[in-house]
Amino acid sequence: MSVLTIAEIKNGELKKISKELASAARKISSKVYTLLIGGNDEHAQELFSTGSDVVVKHSLSEYSPEAFGNIAFSVAKDKDAKIVLLPHTVQGKDYAGRLSAKLKASLVADIVSIVKGSEEEVEVYKPVYSGKAYATIKASSPTVLTVRPNSQELLTHSGPETIEVSETSEGEVTSRLTDIDASGGTQVQLGDASIIVSGGRGIKGPENWPILQSLCNTLGAALGASRAAVDAGWIPHNHQVGQTGKTVSPNCYIACGISGAIQHLAGMGSSKVIVAVNKDPDAPIFKVATYGIVEDLFHFIPILDTEFKKVIA
Repeated sequence: MSVLTIAEIKNGELKKISKELASAARKISSKVYTLLIGGNDEHAQELFSTGSDVVVKHSLSEYSPEAFGNIAFSVAKDKDAKIVLLPHTVQGKDYAGRLSAKLKASLVADIVSIVKGSEEEVEVYKPVYSGKAYATIKASSPTVLTVRPNSQELLTHSGPETIEVSETSEGEVTSRLTDIDASGGTQVQLGDASIIVSGGRGIKGPENWPILQSLCNTLGAALGASRAAVDAGWIPHNHQVGQTGKTVSPNCYIACGISGAIQHLAGMGSSKVIVAVNKDPDAPIFKVATYGIVEDLFHFIPILDTEFKKVIA
C-alpha cells in the first residue's frame, strides 16, 4: 500500500508537521511518497530523513486551494496512493475537502494517531465532542486524512532517496491568495509551537502580559490565552486557545491563571505535558494537569522565568 503525504512550506521553511506526516506514513507503509510544492532539495532531505522514499517536487509557489487540490489529485492518482495525509492547518483544511471529492475518497479530519492501515481501509484515532472523548474510526480506502500538528513522533529513516519533478498543470483556478496580514501574529505561532504559555482571567489585565511574554521569550514558546482574556479585550483573538480558538498539541502547555473551562480544555487537552499555575486549589484545570502549582502566578512565573534563564544560559 502506497501513502502520499503533502508537505507544507511557510516563509521558505518546511513546517514540522510535514516531517511528522512522513514518519506517520512510514509506520503503516513500506512506500511513502511526499508531494513538495514550492520547496527545494534541502526540504526534500529533511523529508527523506523522517520517512519519505520519494519526494515529488512541483514548482508552483503561489498558494491556491484549487491549484494545490488539482496537483495533489494528479500525483495521488499517478502513485496509486490509497491514503493521503495532509497537515491539519489552515492551509491543509482549506483544500482537504476539495481533494477528497476529486479522489472520491473518505475524509477524516484532525486525527492524532493512525492505528493501522491496509489496502482496504485505515483505522485512525481522533478527539470528538470537543476533546471530551476519543474515537477510533475505520475508513475505506481511498482516504484523505488531516493530521493534528505535534501529534506524531518523528522517526529517523534511512533508505531510498528519489526526487522526482512533477509538471502537472494547476488546472482551472478561479481564486488565489493575494495577501497575508500577519501584523497581529505571535512571535511563535500557536499551531507550530512545542511549548505554549497561556494566560487567563487570572492575569487581571492586559498590562500583565509582559510577565508571560518574558517566559515565552526564554523558552522559545508561543503566547496563548483563554477565551475570558480575549473577550475582555486584553489580547487579540489569534492568541485564543480553545473550542472557539486554536486547537493545539504542544509538548508542554503552561496554563497561568486559567480555571480550565471545558471549552478551553477542548483546545489543549491533548498536550503531552500540562503545567497549571493557579492560586485556587479547586480550579478544574488541576484535574487534567500533569503538574499543578497552587500559587499566585505573579509570584511564581517570574521565579520560574529566572530559573529557566539560568539553565538555558
